[in-house]
Amino acid sequence: MKSEEVAQYLQEHPQFFNEYADLLADIQISHPQNDKVISINERQIASLRERNRVLQDKLLELISFGEENDAVGEKMHRLAIALLSVSNIEELFNALYFSLKEDFTVPLVAMRLWNNSCQSKSHIEFASTSGDVHVIAESLPQPYCGHHVADEIRQWFGEGAEYLNSFAMIPLNITQTIGLLVLGSPDPERFYPEMGTLHLKRLGELVCTTIVRYDRAETVSGAAIQGHATHEQQT
Repeated sequence: MKSEEVAQYLQEHPQFFNEYADLLADIQISHPQNDKVISINERQIASLRERNRVLQDKLLELISFGEENDAVGEKMHRLAIALLSVSNIEELFNALYFSLKEDFTVPLVAMRLWNNSCQSKSHIEFASTSGDVHVIAESLPQPYCGHHVADEIRQWFGEGAEYLNSFAMIPLNITQTIGLLVLGSPDPERFYPEMGTLHLKRLGELVCTTIVRYDRAETVSGAAIQGHATHEQQT
């Protein structure tokens, strides 16, 4: 009989070892990790120990992921509080960059914004961007992580661009795309194609919502001031 036939027979006739119980103690087989000869019972125990080790490793991995997620969640919470506490667009940028660099340990951060009423502000974030960059941002269904970005985007990092080997591009999009947030690192494994992007996506949503909220508030405030000035002139 072939080995496969023996295995199939034993699977189809589980009562075999009830009828020949002594075989369990008499049959000797080789140990899976050395040249020792052991019984079937000992081999089964060794197999169970190996399964237990694998399960323990998986449990430790899950615990590690959970702790990492908890840590990121706490950092995101601190960032949200910081962004809700700002009173102007400059404070918003400072709070965002400080959190990303100090709390999330991102070496370099760059951002460009469009489709908003703050473009008259003298901040690099509102510098003119090409249509190609807009297309890139609008075409991203989720954040991109990898080793390549368009030359125009790489230039946003200035002199530090030549040392960057991995990037995360985060589209700022809720109802419409208002910009692109890009994180850069010299470490080629910091932002790699297979990494999860859930936290990056949430970061983009948080930043986008805060900017839109501030932009609307500033627009309303500006309109109110202009209306008040017009009223004074008329009177």
